[in-house]
Amino acid sequence: MENPDLSLQNLNSLLIFMGLAVSFSSLQDSARVQNKFLKRIWRHPIKGKILIAIICIQILFLLSFGLFGYYFKKDVATKDIFIGVMVFGIGMFGYLKTAIEIFDHHRIDKNE
Repeated sequence: MENPDLSLQNLNSLLIFMGLAVSFSSLQDSARVQNKFLKRIWRHPIKGKILIAIICIQILFLLSFGLFGYYFKKDVATKDIFIGVMVFGIGMFGYLKTAIEIFDHHRIDKNE
């Protein structure tokens, strides 16, 4: 690589904007599902709970990895990467909120 600092800065920007984009996805209408595959998952009570648990594990991993890396790394460039990871994890909270709303709206056992 010609300039590793520039690549790390671009990766940090990518993570921050991905976190922002994922948090904006929480603005979608929770009464609608994008495709038939997701509709089958959200309608099934166990599959929906598994998907919500997977999202929670992803958030926990991203936040803990970001905090761990931020506090134990001395290099400024890598600290910026871990800030981007934490912003992406925080952005996933909006997606989790939307996933819970979609699950509550579409599950078969509550809506019958």
